[in-house]
Amino acid sequence: MSTEVVLRAGVVETDIDTAALRAAVHDSRAGAVVEFSGQVRDHDHGASVAAIEYVGHPSADAVMREVVAEFAEREGVHAIAAEHRVGHLGIGGIALFVVVAASHRFEAFSCAMDLVDRVKQTLPIWKKQYFTDGTYEWSQCP
Repeated sequence: MSTEVVLRAGVVETDIDTAALRAAVHDSRAGAVVEFSGQVRDHDHGASVAAIEYVGHPSADAVMREVVAEFAEREGVHAIAAEHRVGHLGIGGIALFVVVAASHRFEAFSCAMDLVDRVKQTLPIWKKQYFTDGTYEWSQCP
């Protein structure tokens, strides 16, 4: 089945084109399309956040493609697209976008949720949070 699954994955330095990713997974076999948009929020653990900078290891793009490919064999999944943004993002900026097309909603939801979790666990991307008080901190660093 994996040869039929559309896979689009990567790490990008510009805003994620969510419309293009949605279009990439269009499949007439799919009865469910689920998307996840990980956005920069204005708070973290009680502190006010002004912006985030994501820094990726040179292998991040290849790792993202490998992680997404792991989900190609999922039962009922017809298409997957996922991108992670690096660079400076303001509040509301999209850091991670995942869209899954599957035959049924359970397959689409579970694949999208598991894929997001796997990306968060394995992708070599680090986050520098800038707070409104002028301080910053690094997180998700090994």
